[in-house]
Amino acid sequence: MSGIKKFVVGSFADEEILFPAVKNVRKAGYKIHDVYTPFPVHGLDHAMGLRETSIHTAGFIYGVTGTTTALTFISWVFTKDWPLNIGGKPHFALPAWIPITFELTVLFAAVGMVLTFCYLCQLSPFIKKHHFSPRATDDRFVMVIECTDKTNEGELQTFLQNAGAENVNVQVAETGWWIGRYDKEQVLYSQELGY
Repeated sequence: MSGIKKFVVGSFADEEILFPAVKNVRKAGYKIHDVYTPFPVHGLDHAMGLRETSIHTAGFIYGVTGTTTALTFISWVFTKDWPLNIGGKPHFALPAWIPITFELTVLFAAVGMVLTFCYLCQLSPFIKKHHFSPRATDDRFVMVIECTDKTNEGELQTFLQNAGAENVNVQVAETGWWIGRYDKEQVLYSQELGY
C-alpha cells in the first residue's frame, strides 16, 4: 500500500521541553509529520515552520458568496418574479434587504469555514486515522517524525531521547484516512509489513 510509512514517535512531558526539541529536529533536517498536544500551544506552528492558515481568505470568499446570493435572489424575487406594492415602497428596496443579506453572509461564511476546516483536517464521524499515542489528548506532547530512505531510525531515536523525549518508538502507519474500524486496519498494516 502506498500510504503506509514508518514514523519515529517521541513523547514529551512538558511544552517547555517540546519547543527546543522541535527546533533542534528541524535544524537537523528531519521531516516533522506533526506534533500532537493536549491543548493549543501558542507559537508551536511557527516553531514547526508551518505557514499561516488561509481559512480567513476562504471565509471572506464564502461571505461574499452569501452576500451575492442574498442580493441576487431578493432582487429577482421582488423585481421580476413576484413584484408587490408594499406600502408604496419601490420594488428594489435595498435598505429593507440589509438584515437578510447580513444573515446570509454570516451563514455562508460560518458554515463554509467549518466545512473547509473539517475537510482540511480530515475530520468526520466516519473517518479513521492512525493515533500515534493515546496520551496525546491527555497529558503528553507527541512529536511524529516521518522516516525517509536516508533516515537512520536508531540515530533519530537517540536524538529525540537526548532532546528530552520520555518515550520514543518506531511505528508503521497509514498516512491518510480510511473508512472502517481501527482495530482491524492497524493490525493488518503491521502484519503486511512484518512489524
